[in-house]
Parts: sequence; C-alpha cells; structure tokens
Amino acid sequence: MEGEIGFLGMGIMGKAMAMNLLRHGFKVTVWNRTLSRCDELVEHGASVGETPAAVVKKCKYTIGMLSDPAAALSVVFDKDGVLEQICSGKGYIDMSTVDAETSSKISEAITSKGGHFLEAPVSGSKKPAEDGQLVILAAGEKVLYEEALPAFDVMGKKSFFLGNVGNGAKMKLVVNMIMGSMMNAFSEGLVLADKSGLSSQTLLDVLELAAIANPMFKMKGPSMIQNNYTPAFPLKHQQKDMRLALALGDENAVSMPVAAAANEAFKKARNLSLGDLDFSAVHQTVKGGEH
Repeated sequence: MEGEIGFLGMGIMGKAMAMNLLRHGFKVTVWNRTLSRCDELVEHGASVGETPAAVVKKCKYTIGMLSDPAAALSVVFDKDGVLEQICSGKGYIDMSTVDAETSSKISEAITSKGGHFLEAPVSGSKKPAEDGQLVILAAGEKVLYEEALPAFDVMGKKSFFLGNVGNGAKMKLVVNMIMGSMMNAFSEGLVLADKSGLSSQTLLDVLELAAIANPMFKMKGPSMIQNNYTPAFPLKHQQKDMRLALALGDENAVSMPVAAAANEAFKKARNLSLGDLDFSAVHQTVKGGEH
C-alpha cells in the first residue's frame, strides 16, 4: 500500500491497529470523533485529519474501525464524511463489526462514487490487536483486498477473503455469537463449581486439559474469578453482536435458543451497568452480589 493510510476510529481496537501500522513504517493519518484520542498516535509519528473527509482526501486508502452500525454509517454519510471525498482510485476498508445490510449500504455508496470498498471485520480483542494477531474476515473488491494485504499482515495473523460484501460481516457475527454463548456457559460453570464447594481454579485446570480447552477460558478465567473485568471487548458491543447475529438467524429461519438466552444475559448485564466492562462481566449476572 503505497502512500499514506487513513485510519478512522481510535477506540480500543483502532488505536492498537493504527499503532502497529506506524511501528511497521506505514505513514498514517488518524481521525477520531474526540480528536484528543489521537494524541498518543501523533507522538508515534501519525498525522491528524480534522474530519473523515479530510483523511480520505489525503489518503489513497482509508480504514474505518467504528463501534457499531450507527457509527460506521455516520462516518461515511454525515457532513464531512468519507463520501464527500471518496472517488475513483481511492479505497475504503471498513473493519467495524456491523450487519451485512449496513455493510452493503456503505459499499453501494462508496462504489457509486467510483471508490473501491472492502469490509474486513476482525476476530480478536485488545491484546491480539496490540500484538498484530487479529483474524481478518474480508469481503468485497478482490483487487483492494490484495492491495491491503501488506497492512493486514501487520495487523493480523491471518486474512480470509470471503467473496461478496456481507460475507465478512456475517462470518464475524457467527463467530461472536458462538463466543458470547460460550462465555455464558463458562460463567455458569464457574459459579456452579464454586457453589458446589469446588475450586474454580481447579475447574480451569481441568478444562484446559479437556476437549473444550480454548484460549478464551485460559485468558479470561483467572480474572473472572477475581471479579476483574477490565475491558478488552466491552460487554455492550458483545450484546450488539448477539442482537445482530439473532437478526441474521431470523432472516434465515435458524432456531438459536442458546444464543437468544445468552443475549438476554448480556442485556441483563447492561441493565446492571456492566456495559462498559469486559464482556466476561456477564459472569456477574450468574454470580449475583458485589461487583
């Protein structure tokens, strides 16, 4: 990817991803709704764009990493948005987790202006983002995908090209739906072990040696036992992904009772003001008591 890369959205993920690009010698121009979030990147050599339009004007390729469909749409369509400056020869890569409909809407708008579009949501949270170990689920324009690979290789450990726009979004929602459902089963197991007089730590040791061993249990388990829910992936975003995955289930008439129950648990957690904590804080809905 020659020239400057634009990066819109300096949340937990965007900031870490843009930092990796800078570290690997890419020239990056950043933007965030609250511009002060860009300060740390400027210290590492980034430039700042005053608006998404200004970033797109300056850069051949611009990446968006926004929190939800509403934010992803507003960065493109609002005044001083991406759409005002996107044109032939420029590419927009949306790495936000949104539904296929939102992605298609953005894609149509970008391509109608002659721009190239790729959706590329990622699997992985704060630490994989910092370590350049994300899994990138791309779909859309194949040429743009190939041009973006040098940047994807810095931000992620593996990239998939899934065909038409919408497929990246759908794959991401399926992955996060499974993850959210598993987190709920895991929380119930931790509490059940504890209330049955067993050691939660021993449960973790057993799980790690069993067929269901996985990095999420290993990484999140110890902090959950200590009621530490420092956000790597905020719970409100996990609930948004469950909601979008259930809508995809509705569309395809797929019965998803486990995911539906998990979504209710995440909604309850949001009602308990746990939305800004890590999604593992759904543990508190099973556990009850102090948090």
